[in-house]
Formats: sequence, C-alpha cells, structure tokens
Amino acid sequence: MADGYYITPKDAEQVEMRPGVHRRTMGTTDEAMLCEFFLERAAIVSAHSHLNDQVGYIVRGKIEITIGDIVKTLYPGDSYAIPGGIIHSVIALEDSLVVDAFSPPRDDYRVEAR
Repeated sequence: MADGYYITPKDAEQVEMRPGVHRRTMGTTDEAMLCEFFLERAAIVSAHSHLNDQVGYIVRGKIEITIGDIVKTLYPGDSYAIPGGIIHSVIALEDSLVVDAFSPPRDDYRVEAR
C-alpha cells in the first residue's frame, strides 16, 4: 500500500482503459497527477479533450500525436504540452511507454491510494 509520499508499481494497479491502452495512476496530490501509459502497437486514443492541462514524455516507442490540427511523430525523449480544452488523439506506431502529468488531477483516473 502506498504511504502517501511514495508509490511503486505494485501500489498502482494497471488498468486497461480500452484495447491496447493501459494506465497506471502513480503519484497524486490535490494539484497534480502522474500517470504511466503503456500503449500497444496500433492502439488508438480517440480524439477527445478535457479541462485538465496535460504534459507528457515519451520514455520508449514511437507515437503519432495530434494536438489541435497539428500532427507529429514523437520518439523517446520528446515531450508535449496540451492546454485544457484542446482536442487531441494518439496512435501508437510501436509498443510505447509514455508518462503524463495532469493538472488539476483527473477525477476519472483517481485511485484510493495516494
């Protein structure tokens, strides 16, 4: 169980949000949330928006991300920033590991342990 300051993978169950898209909600405070996403090759995160700001970092793999009407292919070491309310989508071009931070935290991604 998480002690409030430190979260390990065994504290944060991986959830398959949709086919090929797996999320692990990691550290969360009242102001920010960190999530790990594993995207299987060809997985799609359909176009959507939310009020939360979102910034992300590609750890491994390759994704095609659309933010607004701009499409980019991102590789390990690349990052992105999505202001709240902007439509965005992702296609995993390879198995990929992405880390995203949300502010404020997404209520739909909250878990009891924090």
